[in-house]
Amino acid sequence: MIIGITGSFGSGKTTVANMFRRYGFKVIDVDKLYHNDFYKNHPLRNKIEKEFGTLSRSKLKKIVFSDYSKLRKLNKITHPTIIKKMKEKIQKIIKNANKEKRIIKKQLKNKIIIKQNNKNKIQKNNSNKKNIDNVKIIVDIPLLFEARLEKLFDRIIVVKADKKAQKKRLSR
Repeated sequence: MIIGITGSFGSGKTTVANMFRRYGFKVIDVDKLYHNDFYKNHPLRNKIEKEFGTLSRSKLKKIVFSDYSKLRKLNKITHPTIIKKMKEKIQKIIKNANKEKRIIKKQLKNKIIIKQNNKNKIQKNNSNKKNIDNVKIIVDIPLLFEARLEKLFDRIIVVKADKKAQKKRLSR
């Protein structure tokens, strides 16, 4: 199951994602993917600097949040790379879960016990079986709807907070 968590800045998306993490969900933070990629991906950095004349995040924020067309340009530059990274991360989690599932199935195949129900019969022991059939992934993604990524997720959670709480969180 892949769940997208979205909401505006300071709404509490990361807090909600971390609640799911405590229950065994793998969490992908798209903002972190972007920030890591921003510092490592020279083609992305070059495109941003060429378009906006700066790589300073504080200057970029002022530019794009004061002009919606410039925000759309920034998203057009960054979204393909970030979406690709997010999909790769999801696939890696699924691949690792499938690998773990194969290992556990192999271990269980070798464990056999005898149960008595009127007759002695040999049965596989499934008592140690983990819930491995259901990969659980949370994607913390601010612009899920704006990027039109709804179809990637089995469920979507929208986190909301009042403006006063958002401002307080953003000022920390």
